[in-house]
This record gives sequence, C-alpha cells and structure tokens, in this order.
Amino acid sequence: MAGLQVPEVAPSAAPRTARFGEGGRSGSPSRRGARGGAARARREAPGTSGSAARRARRDRADAAETIDPGVPPTDDGPSGAAAAETPRRGWGPKQIDPDADPLVAAREICLRLLTDRARTRHELAQALRQRGVPDEAAESVLSRFDEVGLIDDAAFAGQYVRSRHTYRGLSRRAIAMELRRKGVDDEVAGEALEEVDPESEEQRARELVDRKLRTVPADTPEQRTKAANRLVGMLARRGYGGGIAYRVVREALAAHGAEIDELGEG
Repeated sequence: MAGLQVPEVAPSAAPRTARFGEGGRSGSPSRRGARGGAARARREAPGTSGSAARRARRDRADAAETIDPGVPPTDDGPSGAAAAETPRRGWGPKQIDPDADPLVAAREICLRLLTDRARTRHELAQALRQRGVPDEAAESVLSRFDEVGLIDDAAFAGQYVRSRHTYRGLSRRAIAMELRRKGVDDEVAGEALEEVDPESEEQRARELVDRKLRTVPADTPEQRTKAANRLVGMLARRGYGGGIAYRVVREALAAHGAEIDELGEG
C-alpha cells in the first residue's frame, strides 16, 4: 500500500521465535547451539556433574592402584575402561583395546561393574571373557579381588537370598536355581538358603496369595475357580511346589466361602 512505512527494528530487539521445523535465523543462535553452549558451560564449571564424573574416575583409579599396585596407571590419553575398550560392530559388549594393558583393562572393567552392584566371581569372569580379556590376566585380577574382599560369593549369596525371598517372594528352589546360574557354588548357596526354612517359605506364599486376592474377584464359584488357577500359577512361577501352592490357595479361598471340593484336588 502506497505511503505505508515499515518501522525499523532496533538491534537490541529479541529475534522472532522460530516455528517448528524452521532452522535458526541469520544473526540469532539456534536452540541447539544454545543448549550446546550451556552444556559446555556446565561441564567446564567446577562442582558440576562433569567435574563430579572426573572425580569419580580419579577415585576409581586410586582404588585400582590400591588393589594392584604392581600395575601402574597409563598417562597417555584417557585412563580406565573407556580407554581400554573399543566399540564392537553390532550388538554385544565393547572389546578391550588390543594395545591396552590387559591387567589394567580387566581391573577397570571389574571396578566399574562392582560399582553398579555386587557380583559373583563367575559373573565378572564372564564379563571379562565377553570383552576379550585374556584368561591369564582375568584370573590374576579376579584372584586379587578375592584376596582383598571385593569378590565374596558367600556374602553375595546371603544378601541375594534375603532380597529375593523377602521382596520377590521366591521359593528356596527358585533362588537356588538363580544362584547356580550366577556361578555360586552349591555348598555356598546351600548355607545361604538355610535362612529360608519351610515355615518361612509357606508364610511368604500365604502373604503373596492374600495380597493378590485383594485384587482378584472371588465371590462366586466360577470366580473362585478362576482365581485358584491364577494364584497357583503365580506361586508356581516363583518356584513353589504343587503341594504347598494348592494348600495355601485352598485355605485362602476358603475364607471367601469356597467349598473344599469346589476347587478340585491339588
């Protein structure tokens, strides 16, 4: 339109917010750039997660020197498992760098895994094997970890039994199978499983059934029959035998008006 004057935008005015799908405008930083700058600032600022991560790496290196002072840390480039491992094509764990000291690599891998949670010697040996650590280096590091108490299958088994029985409601048989898969010696596992006697096992089964019954309809014979099948299946998946499963379920459903012959024979 003739005579229409377009006012000039002052240099200090805020740029227009880009619509979805538009790139950054000339003269204004993109959101990605702004986020990248903020992330760099956080990494460089003292006391942030970046510096905390660096301190954690130094702490692990100090712990590693204490565990095996005969293997000096490397000074060239990044230290630890990140430097000792290289990406592997496709799926699977990273492989150690062929040029890395296998003792250093094995030690750092074990320390990192143990920081996550307690593990058995078998689990650590399996992890080292999957990452290409030579057997001799793996055995040396694992034996040293055994000596200083960082690997303790007996303590692991005791803690595992308490956790799986108390919080997951698993039976002795189910826990024993899991410990065997984790490489715990049968004798060591048996000592840990002594904490779970038949009385406590049955009590835990009753607690599981009572809790499940609060959410399962059991007012009519048809509902109780369906509930019985579900409850017995639940206990079976946790390793309980048919005898204890049927007995606990029948007694629990009897409190809901079920007749003994209504649920069939266990």
